[in-house]
Amino acid sequence: MKTKQTWAVIIAVLLFLITGISGVVSGYFNNKMLKEQTKQMEDSFSEIFGIAKDSVEADYPDKDFVARIDIVGTIQASAPASYISATAGGQYNHDLYMKTVDDLMDNDKNKGILLYVDSPGGTVYESDELYEKLMEYKEKTKRPIYAYFASQACSGGYYISMAADKIYANRNCWTGSIGVIVSLTNYKDLMDKLGVKQINITSGRNKAIGSAAEELTDEQEKILQSLVDEAYEQFTGIVAEGRDLPVARVKTIADGRIYSAQQAKDIDLVDDIMGEEEALKALNKDFGMEEDAEYYVPGGDSMSDIFSSLFSKASSAKEKSELEILNEMMNDSKNGELMYYAE
Repeated sequence: MKTKQTWAVIIAVLLFLITGISGVVSGYFNNKMLKEQTKQMEDSFSEIFGIAKDSVEADYPDKDFVARIDIVGTIQASAPASYISATAGGQYNHDLYMKTVDDLMDNDKNKGILLYVDSPGGTVYESDELYEKLMEYKEKTKRPIYAYFASQACSGGYYISMAADKIYANRNCWTGSIGVIVSLTNYKDLMDKLGVKQINITSGRNKAIGSAAEELTDEQEKILQSLVDEAYEQFTGIVAEGRDLPVARVKTIADGRIYSAQQAKDIDLVDDIMGEEEALKALNKDFGMEEDAEYYVPGGDSMSDIFSSLFSKASSAKEKSELEILNEMMNDSKNGELMYYAE
């Protein structure tokens, strides 16, 4: 009896070992096949679209160049790294631009920076951080920064451009919107009708300031207004320094309104009005570059850009329900945040 039990144990152990080894071997070959399939897919995409797989890495020119940084779309913190790339579709990528400017400071081939601006603005924090980084670049390298305004260069987009030595604007550009906004959405009446209650346990009467489920008190409104006023003082001071204007004069034109390119030129918010091609020729001349010189654009096309484009198109094609739309409104990233933004 004992012999049979012993053999049963031995057979069970052998089966366990065989199964384990088989799993390891199978896993190894499956992983190897997956890597080969992934590589083949990347090669296919690269061949079809003419994109290098490692193009996401910085590959600065080995001859004199001007870096073009696209301030396009809403200025905000970069999205988490994933296939849904923050640069896809020409959108603003804060982390990439901060790193790029750092790299350019130590690149002797770089002769300057062109800010291509087509933005309604964005968050106070990111707008100021990139502005400060660009000013550090100018201080360290003594190289010029120019800006070209496309269809819009408002609020935070204009703020960042105050690092520029010269600003060219398209004749159809809207710019200005010098000011600060905090937008709050209150759903208390709706929640009362639906019988929904949000309970906030706080350490003080102003801890839940801006809650969508509670009315804003006079005290809380004054608190938020003080934050807006402080950011506004910072903004007007930056414009006064960047455009060499008295602060008092800046404040007379900084009431939040948007200006046309000609109106902006008349009040010294931009230097000249011209088309993009004409502006690039003027910039190349000032930078001491050839008339048809190429500009280095950080990020460029990458495999993640392609996937992002495909995913975004598929996502936008799906019709959203009323509940999804309401949920997006309630979770709006701009809700309750200090913004240099043109609504």
